[in-house]
Amino acid sequence: MKIRPLADRVVVKPLEDEDKTPGGIILPDTAKEKPMKGEIISVGPGSLNDKGERVKLEVKKGDVVIYGKYSGTDFKMDNVDYLILRESDILAVVEK
Repeated sequence: MKIRPLADRVVVKPLEDEDKTPGGIILPDTAKEKPMKGEIISVGPGSLNDKGERVKLEVKKGDVVIYGKYSGTDFKMDNVDYLILRESDILAVVEK
């Protein structure tokens, strides 16, 4: 994929949740919620502070993150769904 986000934005590939509940019930697509967890595919260079210095992002490519349910902008490239969002829309990084 050739996409470079600007400033403090990141490109995230949403990770789909399981199709089954813990009790074994299979969920149809219409009952699934929008994903809130994804893997960072690309990060921007960071925003500029008041002094004109570049502030690097705290997240990096490959991090698995949790973000707000309705954050960012969805887009599709090469038949794969992605999301562009600001670093401030990321709520947490999932530690392995």
